[in-house]
Amino acid sequence: MRRQARVAAAVVLTVITTSAPATALADPLDRYTEQQVTWGACPFTPQEGAPAVECALIKAPRDWAAPDSGVDLDVSVSRTKATGDRAGVLLLNPGGPGGQGAAFANSLAGLEPEVNGKYDFIGMDPRGTGGTSPTDLGFRCHVPTGRLPQGLLDARDRGARSIAAHQQVPRAVAEACQSDAIAPYVTTWQTAHDMDLVRTLLGEEKLNYLGYSYGTWLGAKYASLFPASTGKVVLDSSVNWQGRLQAAFEAFPVIDQRQFDDQYLPWAARNFPDVVGSTPVEAKATWERARVFFASQQISPDGFDRAFVGMGSPLGWLLGTLVFVIGANGAAGGGESLAGVAPELRERLDGLSRTEFGVPAAELTPARIAEAAPDYTFVPGTRYAVACGDQPTRSAAWYRALSDRQGPANPLYGWAYGLSEPCGFWSDAPRRQLPTLPAQVAGNILVVQGEFDPQTGYEQARDAVRAAPGVGFVSVDDAPYHGQYATSGNPCVEGMVNVFLLHGSRPGTAVCPGVPLIDEDVVHPVAGPVKTPATVLAAQAPTPATPLRDHVQEYLREVNAHSPR
Repeated sequence: MRRQARVAAAVVLTVITTSAPATALADPLDRYTEQQVTWGACPFTPQEGAPAVECALIKAPRDWAAPDSGVDLDVSVSRTKATGDRAGVLLLNPGGPGGQGAAFANSLAGLEPEVNGKYDFIGMDPRGTGGTSPTDLGFRCHVPTGRLPQGLLDARDRGARSIAAHQQVPRAVAEACQSDAIAPYVTTWQTAHDMDLVRTLLGEEKLNYLGYSYGTWLGAKYASLFPASTGKVVLDSSVNWQGRLQAAFEAFPVIDQRQFDDQYLPWAARNFPDVVGSTPVEAKATWERARVFFASQQISPDGFDRAFVGMGSPLGWLLGTLVFVIGANGAAGGGESLAGVAPELRERLDGLSRTEFGVPAAELTPARIAEAAPDYTFVPGTRYAVACGDQPTRSAAWYRALSDRQGPANPLYGWAYGLSEPCGFWSDAPRRQLPTLPAQVAGNILVVQGEFDPQTGYEQARDAVRAAPGVGFVSVDDAPYHGQYATSGNPCVEGMVNVFLLHGSRPGTAVCPGVPLIDEDVVHPVAGPVKTPATVLAAQAPTPATPLRDHVQEYLREVNAHSPR
């Protein structure tokens, strides 16, 4: 009996010894979901007017499909605590792809104190964007200077040499980004899992969300992947998250030309007719002469055009205006750079010149403007890894044909866009498929969209809503900028979104009136894709601008820019 007991004990010991490691490794996610979040100082300086904020680093697997690979990423998150009766968390994303959300969320909390009274505002710097320290720039693609074309580029030149020179840039960018080992893991599918890890670590049953631009795609895909964990979702300046992400970029030429022709040129003719002419037709002819003038000063025509592409904020609008006025006066024979501009606008442009270029407008030369051109030697890898890696891409030949189709009707950016898209040279196939929105969460979502947004087109948002019955939709008539909630000063939009976030009430469809353009006190209606219903919500005076709001609005434009910055 003693011998049998010893044998039995040995068997038990053997079972315990051999099974213990298997038990310890049963769930490779435990070391992520059970990590302790330690809050402390942030790697950024909060904007003036933003409330107190704290930050932390969390560990996420490089590949959520293989979390036991042992390779981790650090993701930076911020928390601006609720100041009142707390109801949960609100995670924010500014778009991009590649926009850092940690500082952005803190600034939004300063703009929306009532909502911050109810929610902790959570910012996240998505994987690949950096933010773990003040010097962490994230995933950057190094493009050798020798791979880039030399000389002035004009996409209107359809000769073989011009086409080849233009396509050097996207080919070099795609190859540089794909050569980095991190590229396959910087995708929406992976980032959405990071978001759910944040929710888990914060101990929240539901994740409420506010996203702009590409952030609408990210938020919708989170809701599609994790519907049971999705709370209230606001998608502002939306792509078609039920379709192709790349289609949003492919629409740039059409929506940029529409804003330029239908809103910007009429505004220019109203506000400085002595410089550009008193009608939009005359203003467009003056713009063409300014383009020629800048080329005579060794400024690439493509670079001149780009100043008027994606004018999604008042600052972007004024930067284009500064270039336009200097070019128009230069084409007319020189003289004072801001001649013919009214005093108030002149003061704005002069201040902008000092801030952006370091000199007063009287000393701003085309050469100085050229120095601020985009640098293509280091480009944001997250922008292309996500845009080209989420879904199958079109070929370079397809994009070349798109350029041929879009150029004649949309010369501002139509000729150049199809020749400059790195996705045409992206060879890696997507590793994960992204689902569309399930019907069960449609009632949780509110989409807000400006009619003349030049960075995410109105039709993109409209088509997403049509493909997802039950989603709420607020259109903003005659609105020209990128980002409506908290940034445009539109009381109607503020009311709609805040009632939803604070009280859960959400419109099916509604149209908010726009607010006046720069230096104007009335809205000049423009025919566009918004079909105004019989009853329109009454227009209200816009909320006064503040430095914090200006900063947030410009950040949205910058992180969602069409070209590398």
